[in-house]
Amino acid sequence: MNFAPLPTVDVASVPGDALVLDVREADEWAAGHVEGAVHVPMSEFVARFGEVTEAVADGRRAYVMCRVGGRSAQVTQYLVQQGVDAVNIDGGMLAWEGSGRPMVAEHGGPAVVV
Repeated sequence: MNFAPLPTVDVASVPGDALVLDVREADEWAAGHVEGAVHVPMSEFVARFGEVTEAVADGRRAYVMCRVGGRSAQVTQYLVQQGVDAVNIDGGMLAWEGSGRPMVAEHGGPAVVV
């Protein structure tokens, strides 16, 4: 089989108003995430796919993120196969945090990547 390369961007290339789709689990999300991101854990992704298609209904590109990029790569591949304009954020939340891009936490304290 011939697979197309997975569309990937680095954190510096993610626009400030991008639709970020965070596929990490709830505890990871609560500790720290991109403000305004859409949270759909990978474990619930197929069941909640309708939420994702609604979010990208206006033709927006989905920037898919997890902790380091493995889970988000799988989800990005799935989305692309479904005809969704999606790209994987290389390095995930660890790269996001490392680049100093803003994050928020559910508890109101400092945001961290767990």
